[in-house]
Amino acid sequence: MTKVIMHGCNGHMGQTITKLCENDKDIEIVAGIDFCDKIENKYPVFKSVDECDVKADAIIDFSNAKAIDGLLEYCVKTQTPVVLCTTGLSDEQLEKVNEASKKVAILRSANMSLGINTIMELLKKAATVFAPAGFDMEIVEKHHNQKLDAPSGTAIALADSLNEALDNKYEYIYDRSQRREKRDAREIGISAVRGGNIVGEHEVFFAGIDEVITIKHTAYSKGVFGKGAIEAAKFLAGKEAGSYDMADVIAAK
Repeated sequence: MTKVIMHGCNGHMGQTITKLCENDKDIEIVAGIDFCDKIENKYPVFKSVDECDVKADAIIDFSNAKAIDGLLEYCVKTQTPVVLCTTGLSDEQLEKVNEASKKVAILRSANMSLGINTIMELLKKAATVFAPAGFDMEIVEKHHNQKLDAPSGTAIALADSLNEALDNKYEYIYDRSQRREKRDAREIGISAVRGGNIVGEHEVFFAGIDEVITIKHTAYSKGVFGKGAIEAAKFLAGKEAGSYDMADVIAAK
């Protein structure tokens, strides 16, 4: 059985994963980390990761960007692998993630969904077909009105999949309100919508002359991401230091 610490246990995703783990005989949450302690859990909860004295095989992180620096330090110090799901990290923090991965196993993904990760691979192929043919590429993402970062980490990851397939020659455009000019051929537009309780929706458009191809993913519950995070934690437990992603988890199935 894989024993995990849930970092951000009292948030929406933390509670979703808590419930999923209760029905999974192959994983157990042995401790939680959350500044908010108004929710009762069946495991001990610490206000900061530094206070945690419970050993685990891996950590699942769904917290916020401010907590990541301390988490990385803890993981390196205790040699505890971490599934890093928090988005909105700064360039400086991403560099810290890369440095930490040289000392401990880290699996980082902007989205834990099997569907999204499969779409990322499809986009690489699609980009090499449609972009040379003159198709414009646009991404629209939609999330609930409580989400703090925009655009979503998943939208950026989708754009990265397109761009990597095209030798990283494209520029990301997030806002056209101040741009009084025609669209450049080497742009990837990324738009964010925030409203209601939309769990997560991502659409990638390839817009050509007289035809539009759309690749879309819709998440109807946070359980989609929770299940992926749990499988990632099982995969990561016991792994050597290094940088991993969901493609590794899928390949191991």
